Amino acid sequence: MNDRIPNIAAVDLFCGVGGLTHGLVRSGINVRAGVDLDPHCKYPFEANNNAPFIERDVNDLSSDEIKSYLSQGEYSLLAGCAPCQPFSTYSQSGRSKKRVLDWQLVLKFGALVADLQPDLVTMENVAQLAHHEVFSDFLKYLTGYSVHYSIVECTKIGVPQSRKRLVLIASRMSSVGLSLDSQFGAPLRTVRHEISKLPAISAGEQHKTDPLHTAPALSDMNMRRIRASKPGGTWRDWDEELIAACHRKTTGATYPSVYGRMEWDAPAPTITTQCFGFGNGRFGHPTQDRAISLREAAMLQTFPRNYKFLPKGEQVRFNRLGRLIGNAVPVRLGEVIGNVLMQHVRSVEAGETAVLPDRLF
Repeated sequence: MNDRIPNIAAVDLFCGVGGLTHGLVRSGINVRAGVDLDPHCKYPFEANNNAPFIERDVNDLSSDEIKSYLSQGEYSLLAGCAPCQPFSTYSQSGRSKKRVLDWQLVLKFGALVADLQPDLVTMENVAQLAHHEVFSDFLKYLTGYSVHYSIVECTKIGVPQSRKRLVLIASRMSSVGLSLDSQFGAPLRTVRHEISKLPAISAGEQHKTDPLHTAPALSDMNMRRIRASKPGGTWRDWDEELIAACHRKTTGATYPSVYGRMEWDAPAPTITTQCFGFGNGRFGHPTQDRAISLREAAMLQTFPRNYKFLPKGEQVRFNRLGRLIGNAVPVRLGEVIGNVLMQHVRSVEAGETAVLPDRLF
């Protein structure tokens, strides 16, 4: 196989702060633009990626608005991850008008693919989407494409976080090499690998040279709770007086993974939009008496240590930044997808052929 770097021009739909984009760029793909309706994504996307941010609701996006960006390379790629919250709470028996509109984002992505006919397509989303009718409807837009999709456990590709995601890769050119299997087997990355070298801070403190390395203050009760918490343990390890009333109930007893510390030598739990809160999951620092900082959360999402999320002097808002970080595609996952796409194009150029089984791995 040749080692020439193919010139793939990409547009990242639902780009957020640029997790998928940054990973694709690391693999050698030229992301020409990112599209998202959240204005708070503009600064981090543009400050870290050499591409413009288009503030648009993808539902209202026309093909003509992005066609010129896709034409700037030898090959074109349409990439994206429609917002995932609706999929994890979707109920077949209780479909509402709002839920139907939520699904529309996935189908809009498919309609843009059908209209623009890019050479390559990739979609990343929550694993549950693979089992819903809307995913089958999305696949109908990929007529003429070779398609491979699988559920990826991110720890297998070097993400220091337990996170299962649906990854789809499609090509109009060939079926060769569309699987992520070649990227599995990366050394296990742990919390220690990722964040242990960051300077220590206290709950409620912001590091003087990195505003994102900040953790919210803890109440007196929560300070007592975190001091009683063991890495990898649960609130069941506490003295009775520390246990919250809701957890004494039968229903609350089934949620042991809140108010817990991470373990140094294991991957982190899934980083969520509320990852900065000690009581929202196992988001306590392994040894320091605080929740993980926003910077630590971003690094566990495999953003580089120096990734910029805020203009200089702008106030840190935990809810906003937690949402942006938790909703991001891990950079490493984006890089792995990009590696597969680059290898695929090289295989096409080398004239290799293969037939993939049509099944879910």
